[in-house]
Amino acid sequence: MEDLMRKILDGIEAKYAEVRYIKVLGEEVVVKNGVVEGVSSSEEGGLAVRIINEGVGFAATNRMDKVEDAVRVAEKLSRKGNGNVPFSQEKTYEDSWSVEEKKKIENMALEEKIKYLLDIDRALKAPMKIQALHDKIVEKIYMNSEGTLIRARIPRVEYFYMMGVMVDGNFEQSYRQYGITGGYEIFDMYDLKGILLEEEEALTKVAKAKKSPEGVFDLVIGPEVAGIIAHESCGHPSEADRILGREAAQAGESFIEPDMVGERIGSEIVNVIDDPTIEHSFGYYRYDEEGIPARRRYLYKEGRINEFLHNRESAGKMGVHSNAAARSSSWNREPIARMSTTFFEPGDYSFEELVDDVKMGIYMKSFTEWNIDDIRYNQKYVGREAYLIENGEIKEPVKRPVLEITTPGFYSRVDAIGKDLEFYAGTCGKGDPMQGVDVWMGGPHIRLRNVKMR
Repeated sequence: MEDLMRKILDGIEAKYAEVRYIKVLGEEVVVKNGVVEGVSSSEEGGLAVRIINEGVGFAATNRMDKVEDAVRVAEKLSRKGNGNVPFSQEKTYEDSWSVEEKKKIENMALEEKIKYLLDIDRALKAPMKIQALHDKIVEKIYMNSEGTLIRARIPRVEYFYMMGVMVDGNFEQSYRQYGITGGYEIFDMYDLKGILLEEEEALTKVAKAKKSPEGVFDLVIGPEVAGIIAHESCGHPSEADRILGREAAQAGESFIEPDMVGERIGSEIVNVIDDPTIEHSFGYYRYDEEGIPARRRYLYKEGRINEFLHNRESAGKMGVHSNAAARSSSWNREPIARMSTTFFEPGDYSFEELVDDVKMGIYMKSFTEWNIDDIRYNQKYVGREAYLIENGEIKEPVKRPVLEITTPGFYSRVDAIGKDLEFYAGTCGKGDPMQGVDVWMGGPHIRLRNVKMR
């Protein structure tokens, strides 16, 4: 494959060209209410070409006998434009990297996967239970006309559940993803049966709970809530292509403007990070899809807007270097600026210390729904498992507390951050055609003061 890719690059006359090959082997098992609903395996792969001349041309194919056609399409498209295609100048690299599973995907028999899911199903009393287990091995080769060559092998395993309980006519449900870059050591990293048993108990409490009170309260949020807030109100608005307007017709724009780096967004104790280099993280990578070495990015630092997520195109437009945020979901998708693992940096407080100083408040441990506007400014989060806090003690459960707040309003009300740290997996959607990529999101417990709840 590398010989073919070199031949392609040698035959292209362009300001810049790159060739990317991706192959994915995957298997999925779905169990619903004690019945194996589906088993599927997949193998897909293809080759993509991107060329820059007066404009940018991109084409892809999964047929090796159509490679020349794809190159011609990309070359033709690259001749359309005004000749001004900013593209950041970067160093070149040659490297091979892989993630080795402690429990290899290919050694996990289908029967073992089914047995694992059915064992969890039998332990639960909930009337509605859906579980899915998906694994994949991704092999990549990236090569560009500047001399970069990156080879990668990336295994990932993902577990998803949805569960619902009914108590006295009240139905409550929850869903979550757990995923890692690695193999079936995921079963050792997470006690999935224990997690679902705890969730079943929590849903039963919520179904019996009274409606959450309205008013102004101190609020403590759990890591799951912190994660979705970091992802939605920091990660997405920090994507440079969104800031520049490229995503306007698909996913929206950003309240952040290109010249807002350094402006205050919230409390000086707030740091929100996006980091693709955390081992085992679901969005882990060492080089992005443009061959740039991955690194930690502080998107909000000490309460100020600090850095955007860049690929080489947006970096060129803003006169900076890429920070390795280029990702694509498949062989036939163009790399765009994406998140990896987005989270609040932990602080110094124990959970007990966060709660102890609250006279009247709400503890929103997890969420059941959320939404946010298309510039990532006004947002709403609805609690799933939640409790009253009175005089420093966790009291009775409450149903569906609602936090409606602006992005600066949220970050400005943070007054204490826990020292714990948890991550949750997700599939982040963006682009047109849509690209879903694997991510983690998370954080510690966080306390906010004087928040309006309803």
